[in-house]
Amino acid sequence: MDDKKETALITFIVTNDCQLRCKYCYEIGKNNKSKISINIAKKAIDDIIDNLLFTESCESVVFDFIGGEPLLEIDLIDKICAYIDDKFTLSNHVWKDKYSFSITTNGLLYSSKKVQNFITRHKSKLKISISFDGNKVKHDLNRVFPNGKGSYDLVLQNVKLWISQFEDISAKMVISKADINDVAASAIHLLELGISRLDMNLVVEDLWLKGDDDIFEEQLIILADYIIQNELYLNHKIYIFEEGIGHPLKKEEIISPCEKYAVTVDCKGNYFTCLRFSSFALKNKQERTIGNIYTGLNWNRLRPFYTMFNYLKNPEKCQDCKIASGCRFCVANDYDFAESTTIFTKETNICLMHAARVRAKNYYWRKLMNYEYRNKKE
Repeated sequence: MDDKKETALITFIVTNDCQLRCKYCYEIGKNNKSKISINIAKKAIDDIIDNLLFTESCESVVFDFIGGEPLLEIDLIDKICAYIDDKFTLSNHVWKDKYSFSITTNGLLYSSKKVQNFITRHKSKLKISISFDGNKVKHDLNRVFPNGKGSYDLVLQNVKLWISQFEDISAKMVISKADINDVAASAIHLLELGISRLDMNLVVEDLWLKGDDDIFEEQLIILADYIIQNELYLNHKIYIFEEGIGHPLKKEEIISPCEKYAVTVDCKGNYFTCLRFSSFALKNKQERTIGNIYTGLNWNRLRPFYTMFNYLKNPEKCQDCKIASGCRFCVANDYDFAESTTIFTKETNICLMHAARVRAKNYYWRKLMNYEYRNKKE
């Protein structure tokens, strides 16, 4: 392990139930029966926050609540947070003053009395993220109820309330083949609503075709022009244009999971590196646990995630690619669709889309530098 102090992430899959049936959702086991109990949550908290792997490597911890739709179980989340508050108040744990709560929600229940009361009680330590895909056309293409009706109109009012209650609002937009023509308009819509940090993720499943990359690049260039013309780069963070992407890989660099020090807990008390390794999200493979609340973390099952060097994970074409850094992939999705049971394979169906992103990123930074240079001269 290195000496850099990081943040631990402990995630609870509080329920497998959800009101929506988003067309791009990777969760395949939605039901209203599987939900975590307060006793399993307590046992996981007691087990993980005393694990030396985390306490010696991390200076803080985030307790994250996801689903399904987690706000369906807001009473349970409130009890778990209260237990965490009490536990740290009564101890001298290294994270006593360095913990926070996070919830990712579809936003439908955000304005409810129970949720608003929860926010009032925990706001000083709370971050909430609402999944919102942009304008009505784009959002309603994918984020739908079981009857196919879109959820935009119901979520929009709650998004406005959310923006009024929290600072430095961060949102994540999912981009799928069906809505790629509305990427720019949707991103601009979110920025105009008051989103200050915007992450835009392409779905990693195998659905992209030649020609989609050209549309994607065109959409990103429209967005780049808007950001620069309105000088949003001064106080906004648009991650799709990150300057550091689009360079060769360092072969000896280790590819960590999305979060290096992370444990996800399901309703049975099983541990995973993330939700996507649970049976709730896998289409083809058996779930891949890293322990459970009864036996603790299993280092032998966790070890491969800490030895995932670029030269072991990536195929030769990725290692030789001049723009490979920042290319999006999902370790669990790679595992699910690999011919074997290894996590040391990589799906490469997103290559063309990554290249389009890099070209748009280069356009953005060239135009931004020219724009600032002209302004300085004037």
